[in-house]
Amino acid sequence: MLEPVAPDTTTPPVSPPATLNIPDTTPAGPLPPSGPEQPVSVSAQIREGGPIIPNGLVWRVFGKTTDETGKLPLLHRSEEATASFSLSPGEYVIHVSYGRAQSSDTLTVNLGPNVKTVVLEAGALRLRSAVTSEIGIPPNQLKFDIFTEGLDGESIPVALNIDQNTMVQLNAGTYKVVSKWGNQNAVVRADIRVEPGEVTEATLFHKASQVTFSLVSKAGGEAIADVDWKVQDSEGETIYTHFGAFPSTVLAEGDYTVFAQTGDTVYNREFQVQAGRPVNIEVLTTVY
Repeated sequence: MLEPVAPDTTTPPVSPPATLNIPDTTPAGPLPPSGPEQPVSVSAQIREGGPIIPNGLVWRVFGKTTDETGKLPLLHRSEEATASFSLSPGEYVIHVSYGRAQSSDTLTVNLGPNVKTVVLEAGALRLRSAVTSEIGIPPNQLKFDIFTEGLDGESIPVALNIDQNTMVQLNAGTYKVVSKWGNQNAVVRADIRVEPGEVTEATLFHKASQVTFSLVSKAGGEAIADVDWKVQDSEGETIYTHFGAFPSTVLAEGDYTVFAQTGDTVYNREFQVQAGRPVNIEVLTTVY
């Protein structure tokens, strides 16, 4: 079960939309705010009937009529768990964010004290990656991206470059998750469902391996320095370059060719990557 906690702040939270599409249930349109200001208190729950979220909230109150730029005017902002405002009677738009979970609703202010609780219907997602259940991946080599689907089917980024095991608060729903191991082509994608009030933990398995290269005069020999390296996939596309004696990268399963140039001489070797533990590919300067 998801307990209210302060949201992760490693990357900025989602900002409220420039304009919020809140349905107007008043047939003749909302009345403009008027009269003396009244006290307003707002709080939020992760799910209906759940506890009040004690911290990590950002509240914004907007007027309900757009200005000349087409945006709703921002009237108040607060980071208090239970926020208090003074507003004239009338209708407003209230927006609350909790990490990357957010909700907008109509706020109607009447004469006297006004109290409103917003239900976020939020959950959380914690992501990991591995090669197998026995072979892990160094956390500093992993990053995760989280996307939601837009109205036209396009992928909209929700959170990018998230570290492994980071708890990310999200609205309940299905998200597209991308796990990136290293900087080349080791990428895994999955659709993951986040339920309200729950922490969803998911492990994505990479079919890839960490590969180290060395140019040697004989098998098991000392690596030659000052080498220009290039790795091409089976389609002939260059996916990795490096200059040095002992480069290392992560590659997805598949067939590759590595080229090692020292001076005017180029050596090459075809090799295959299979998911598993780190491997070293030696390129020989001597053909036996």
